[in-house]
Amino acid sequence: MTDMTPEAQFDNFFALFEQPVQFEVQQDRLDQHLRLLQKQYHPDNVAKNLANTKQAQQHSEQASALINQAYQTLSAPDSRASYLLEMAGQAQNLEHSIADLDFLEDAMQMRMDLDDAIMDKDRLVLQQLHPQIVERLIKQSDRFSHAYQNKDWQTAIDATQKLKFLVKLNADVTTGLDEVSTAHQADDDDLYV
Repeated sequence: MTDMTPEAQFDNFFALFEQPVQFEVQQDRLDQHLRLLQKQYHPDNVAKNLANTKQAQQHSEQASALINQAYQTLSAPDSRASYLLEMAGQAQNLEHSIADLDFLEDAMQMRMDLDDAIMDKDRLVLQQLHPQIVERLIKQSDRFSHAYQNKDWQTAIDATQKLKFLVKLNADVTTGLDEVSTAHQADDDDLYV
């Protein structure tokens, strides 16, 4: 890993980050490899290998953009699942609507509860919603992984669509908790003024 990474690895995000092509990834290894790649493709290091400074800068910027895109793709379960389906040539139906009415009803109820809790700054409700969402994320991740391994593409696509919704919901509940905590801390600070 001391020499320049072969450009061909930019075509495969798993190879770029030295991960096996599978749904399960080791986040700490992704994080560690991200730092190595960022250092390797830093403009100062690229300039050492290319005489043309402008070309080196452009090469570094392109590499950095691809590295960041690959990292983001592999870090999140929904984008990682989508990427695996793309690699398998099975991503054509990902944009279709979710047909599971029970899932949609449950998800919409969680969305409304989340929106109300954020509006009301209700930390307790947010704290109760978070593990429910995480549990559903784990269930759909396991479902995707099993379907992908068995090449059950329809189930893998369905799980990926659900993961996309749940990842967004999880990000929103995390943001809501952060905002409520920040507002609560600001209120506490006002007591000591």
